[in-house]
Amino acid sequence: MSTASKLRISDVDSCPSSAPHELTRSETYFLGVESVIRGLPFALIDRVADVLWHAYLEDRTVYVLGNGGSAALASHCACDLGKGTVVNGNRRFRVLALTDNLPLMTAWANDASYEEVFAEQLATFVAKKDIVLAISGSGNSPNVLRALKVAKAAGAFTIGLTGFQGGRMKPLCDLCVIVPSDNMQIIEDLHVGVNHAIFCAVRARMCNSVVNTSARDKVDASA
Repeated sequence: MSTASKLRISDVDSCPSSAPHELTRSETYFLGVESVIRGLPFALIDRVADVLWHAYLEDRTVYVLGNGGSAALASHCACDLGKGTVVNGNRRFRVLALTDNLPLMTAWANDASYEEVFAEQLATFVAKKDIVLAISGSGNSPNVLRALKVAKAAGAFTIGLTGFQGGRMKPLCDLCVIVPSDNMQIIEDLHVGVNHAIFCAVRARMCNSVVNTSARDKVDASA
């Protein structure tokens, strides 16, 4: 064997045992998400879940709305609350995403203005003590602000899900959950997480209610 191919002890000693860890771009992003999570207003998020639970008990309707990624989340939220809370034949959760009727949205946008696409839908249906959940990363979307004003005028309870400093929607909301970040992607990531935390809290109460009702029925039947 050629001596040139042999690895000398001195060569091994000169190699670093491990290179210093350098953060990848993706790791840096997720560390940023982790940092913002620690600053979320958890007690306020729980209050939103409480409001939605009481809306269910009182058979109120929840309307959800937003633009762009927030429009996708509005539909996602309505799907979770409307479908995901169906437990053993219980009464259904009354929830509607105002982002889902594309012909109606484009009709209002064309014949009035895009600022009216949610407000005009709300004007038809919203009633006193209903819930309007508005999602806006910036908190400044004109059509979201307009919808919140219509909701307030009708006596509905308004909830905001936003970022940055809350924007102009903050004073229009009875409860406003602000993701403490100025990074729109992180804001949207955590809006999904907040939505799921609220959904899980509501569903857990619903499951517990169904179990308790079933237990009472068994007791009544045996009496």
